[in-house]
Amino acid sequence: MKAIRKIDETVFPNEEKTRKKKGFQRKKEAAELTKQEEFVKKHRRHHHEIASWRTILFVLFLVLWEISADFKWIDSFFFSSPSRVARCFAEQLQNNSMLSHIGVTLFETLFSFLLVLLFSLLVSTLLWYSPKLSEILEPYLVVLNSLPKSALAPLFIVWLGTGSRTIIVAGMSVAIFGSIISFYTGFQQVDPEKITLIYTLGGSRRDAFSKVVLPGSIPILLSTAKVNIGLALVGVIIGEFLAARRGLGYLIIYGSQVFQLDMVITSIIVLCIIALGFYKSIQIIEHQIKIRFKM
Repeated sequence: MKAIRKIDETVFPNEEKTRKKKGFQRKKEAAELTKQEEFVKKHRRHHHEIASWRTILFVLFLVLWEISADFKWIDSFFFSSPSRVARCFAEQLQNNSMLSHIGVTLFETLFSFLLVLLFSLLVSTLLWYSPKLSEILEPYLVVLNSLPKSALAPLFIVWLGTGSRTIIVAGMSVAIFGSIISFYTGFQQVDPEKITLIYTLGGSRRDAFSKVVLPGSIPILLSTAKVNIGLALVGVIIGEFLAARRGLGYLIIYGSQVFQLDMVITSIIVLCIIALGFYKSIQIIEHQIKIRFKM
């Protein structure tokens, strides 16, 4: 057998080298696959560990809160307790008022967020197309962005009256100017050499925007959207404080006026859950976009 193998190696030296090379490549691919599997396992283990610690801290907070109320370390009338919050939430669900208030706040927040997103994208695109216009409007945008938006809410009530329209405008006012500045800044940070390449190949300014500027700004657009959804919720709650008869902001104001602090704290906790849901939804969309465009 050894003699036959030696004859084969002598007669077919290239085939023997090819077999050895393929064997080495297979071993290398197997080693790389093992490393990838180890990385994925480590990544999942890290996320599970983070999620576990978050859950533990939340449960410890609830337990400490309940114990503090039971042992009179805190006054449950002012600070409530998890059991009282759960009881209040169940009572609100039974008469369908809580779901109605949540639905109103969700609709107003999502509508405000979408309007902010579309209007900011439109204005920032116009600013990118016209550098002169951006120089003219820049100080106005900075001043309006730094203006306390709660000061505008009474004016919105006078101009638009009470109702959902005023609340949606209030939600937009909190996020829109900062969003325009962020989007335009993201457009400006795109690599100028890529834009020059488009012009060199005969492309127009529209081609540069659609093929380079907008795709290159997707990470900034997504990060700004994460902030905007929270700001829109804040603006909607401010509007509901002043000009609403429905919504979680109205529940908070009504509960504080009649000293039903369980209702106030329950509404605040529901708002926290809604904000977390909005953030996670944007995060999932961001993840899918990154997979789609291989970012």
